[in-house]
Amino acid sequence: MTDRVTATPAALALLSAIVAEHGPVLFHQSGGCCDGSSPMCYPRDDFIVGDRDVALGQIGGATVYIGAAQFDLWRHTQLIIDVTPGRGGMFSLDNGRELRFITRSRLFSAAEQAALADPV
Repeated sequence: MTDRVTATPAALALLSAIVAEHGPVLFHQSGGCCDGSSPMCYPRDDFIVGDRDVALGQIGGATVYIGAAQFDLWRHTQLIIDVTPGRGGMFSLDNGRELRFITRSRLFSAAEQAALADPV
């Protein structure tokens, strides 16, 4: 079965370093406001997941959430969490490391889309 969210080895390495420093984390895929469309990484106990947030899956033990409205737009794509040089989002735990998480995506094939369970 195809996952709705995956991560590159570089993203998993950065995530591992962040978890070693901060403990368990979660991701929330931004809808494109202040920090663009960056996946934001927060301490798990410091972020209140909204009633309409959708859990896409896990990467490296961290659950990845997205707002329901954003999910409706991206439900046909697999999100791939990756890393690129630069500054992370202001409140994201990747900030200040000169690497930041980014989201890449690819369209699901018709067969993959048909086989996916709808998390909403």
